Amino acid sequence: MASNQFDTSLPSTRQVQKWIKDKITVEFRLMTGDLITGRIFWQDHNCICVFDGNNEQIMVWKQAIAYIKAQTDIVSERGLIPQNANVEVAAVET
Repeated sequence: MASNQFDTSLPSTRQVQKWIKDKITVEFRLMTGDLITGRIFWQDHNCICVFDGNNEQIMVWKQAIAYIKAQTDIVSERGLIPQNANVEVAAVET
């Protein structure tokens, strides 16, 4: 596959597509240190388009992204901890 084509077999591409479908709010930290929070509208092999809190479109070059983090509780989403579970922390004796 040519390097300039959109590769949907990559896990990162599929994860971003899932965030688009589920309308998850994400946090982008750019290489400059800037922070962008919003919902991803679309992606291609060069850019990701984000709607910020003011519903403005921001197009971010993928090369500028340090990381992307979903703003949801991933552990409870995966069902590892029941949402209505009562959790108690035991005291540790030293």
